[in-house]
Amino acid sequence: MKLLRFGAVGQEKPGILDASGAIRDLSGVVADFAGTALGRESLDRIKRLNLAALPLVKGAPRLGPPVGVVPKFLGIGLNYRDHAEETGMPIPEVPIVFAKASSCVSGPNDPVLAPPGFDRMDFEVELAVVIGTRAKNVAEADALDHVAGYAICNDISERSLQKGGPGEWIKAKSHDSFGPLGPFLVTADEIPDPQKLDLALDLNGARMQTGSTATMIFGVAALVSYISKYMTLVPGDVITTGTPPGVGMARNPRVFLKPGDEIRASISGLGEQRLKVVAEA
Repeated sequence: MKLLRFGAVGQEKPGILDASGAIRDLSGVVADFAGTALGRESLDRIKRLNLAALPLVKGAPRLGPPVGVVPKFLGIGLNYRDHAEETGMPIPEVPIVFAKASSCVSGPNDPVLAPPGFDRMDFEVELAVVIGTRAKNVAEADALDHVAGYAICNDISERSLQKGGPGEWIKAKSHDSFGPLGPFLVTADEIPDPQKLDLALDLNGARMQTGSTATMIFGVAALVSYISKYMTLVPGDVITTGTPPGVGMARNPRVFLKPGDEIRASISGLGEQRLKVVAEA
């Protein structure tokens, strides 16, 4: 299933994409895609619905992030072997886990805000994992049972904050709009192997990133298991799993985002984001 949220910021309703690509309103079935609504029982109930009987959403409404409440927004650094190599960094022996403030979550086509003084903004197309059921000290073999589904994430980063001065990643990656998610939450049953997905990102029509989740150093199951040993994962938590090569800071010459830039990010089976960078007043 391709689950989504549509409507104005802060007023999104839950929806689902039907077989013809039209949006059906699910607000009479679930209040939002948050908490227990992301669990297996809830998703199974939605899967059994006759979508043709649900209200049809007309026009082309704004799409919000497909998860209504994100308790924790976690990222993984240097998780693609070819990306680690392009940065000149050693291959991590264990996952590098960092946090993004959940307030940075935005819709898949919302503006990316460029605040004054942020002149090294970078792009990172990533596979995001959405937790569906509580996970604590789970074995790797059982980890995917706790995943509700997957979405595209663009891990926008201000490199001058990440790499310069104290190098505080959470500040570099948490400005409003620095965590576009969606367009869809594609349920786990439609992605039998998350390590066989192709990723791509274009900037102003030019290909910047091309990669495959097959080159992840730590796969999705390993990440969920590893993180669950240090903190309890709860429904709605998002883990964005690292980026393939081609990021702006690793290019020669370097390429950083500026107002007017247009970003197109895609992952096979998960849809596409279309983002425009705008100056924040």
